[in-house]
Amino acid sequence: MTAGLWELVLQGTTTTLQLLVYSALLTLVVAFVVGAARTHRSRLARFLAACYTEVFRGISALVMIFWVFFVLPVAFGWQLVPMWAGTLALGLTYGAYGAEIVRGALAAVDPAQREGGIALGFSPWQRLRLVLLPQAVPEMIPSFSNLLVELLKGTALVSITGMGDLAFSGNLVRLALQQSGRIYAYLLLIYFVIAFLLTRGMRVLERRLKAEVAR
Repeated sequence: MTAGLWELVLQGTTTTLQLLVYSALLTLVVAFVVGAARTHRSRLARFLAACYTEVFRGISALVMIFWVFFVLPVAFGWQLVPMWAGTLALGLTYGAYGAEIVRGALAAVDPAQREGGIALGFSPWQRLRLVLLPQAVPEMIPSFSNLLVELLKGTALVSITGMGDLAFSGNLVRLALQQSGRIYAYLLLIYFVIAFLLTRGMRVLERRLKAEVAR
């Protein structure tokens, strides 16, 4: 490939990483808010969180991207740029899966820990922040690592909006060179390297968090 085509692939990789970071942040916010609500003592909070989880787990990420990018402008008269449309669609969709990870980890904490927080006079927020999350978060890391890799692969769906991510840029290079096998092999390798680095980084984070809890 020429230097210009390699530059196009590099720009696409950068865009994919930006989308991954933004959508991962939204996924984490949604996951912790909805996951914590799933364990709340309020029936209404649990019901609303459960509805959100079931609805967004049952929606295709691709259809959600179509809906955010093409339907919202018609229905409400405002248009999101592809980056933010992709961030919103992916964050809301994968956040529903993350919420179940958070709920499961919080539910797995020894009930005696909750009772200890109550005995100390902690408010529900203090129990969550000081007692439950420090023990639950390390157990969430492996599942969140898998979810992050799935989110990385899901970023390729945003290419349908015309955003110049890695998948979109790779397709332009393929059309220019007419070498499908070679170009898509490069794309597979780039996605694999990013996913590998993500999983390694999450393992390091998991070990550090577990070491903190052990102290």
